[in-house]
Amino acid sequence: MLTSVDPDVIRVLGDPLRLQIVTLLARETLCTTHLVEETGAKQTNLSNHMKVLREAGIVETEPCGRFTYYKLKPEVLAGLSEQFAALAASARTAAENKRACP
Repeated sequence: MLTSVDPDVIRVLGDPLRLQIVTLLARETLCTTHLVEETGAKQTNLSNHMKVLREAGIVETEPCGRFTYYKLKPEVLAGLSEQFAALAASARTAAENKRACP
């Protein structure tokens, strides 16, 4: 069965800074300070983006003393990848299907 890709997750990942954050978190778990250093974003801007990523279920937090660490939820990205793979498979199958114009 072909599933549709979650438009909210696509919207969230469509932002260049959030995509950069996800790419960084794919390599290692980082705290806010690390993410500010790596991205050059202001701390308040970064915190707002992290909230969006958390609410979309893409990252989770891990408190550590006075710091908050962020890590990716790989199952969410794997699910997204599977959905795109299903769309690609459907597109390959449908390449020869052409609806006639009236």
